[in-house]
Amino acid sequence: MGGTEFILLLLLFYMTVPSIFATDFKYCNKKNEYAIKVSGVVISPVPIVRSKETSFTISALTDEPLSGGKVVVNVAYFGWSVFSETGDLCATLSCPISAGDFTISYSKRLPTLAPPGSYTLTLKIQDGNKNELTCIKFDFSIGLFISKEGLTDS
Repeated sequence: MGGTEFILLLLLFYMTVPSIFATDFKYCNKKNEYAIKVSGVVISPVPIVRSKETSFTISALTDEPLSGGKVVVNVAYFGWSVFSETGDLCATLSCPISAGDFTISYSKRLPTLAPPGSYTLTLKIQDGNKNELTCIKFDFSIGLFISKEGLTDS
């Protein structure tokens, strides 16, 4: 197999296989020393498709054990808030969370009618007194196409 054929085969593979994608994130307040440090954000699948479940996995580190708290998620579409949800941190993770590395996974089936375009997800973790332990923002896009399964889902 020649070099050109190999490159074409590789491109075909990446275009047909859903993938995961590490995305850039920023802290909400660059001057704040958060108790929880985020080390990475992974989105799966990429590209994000309306009516399909999408997972956001956040890798983090805490120096102190966590006994509980809240996870607050807000999604904005071109700056306008379109979705907000607050959940119990211990419903996702087994509390208490030991000091060290941990991962939070958040999955949501995106609505079939979600408009294509650029979105910003803000994720906050708060302690029991609503103090921010961390706050990050990252951008993602929803493509123009709808999956065939999404057209038949109710």
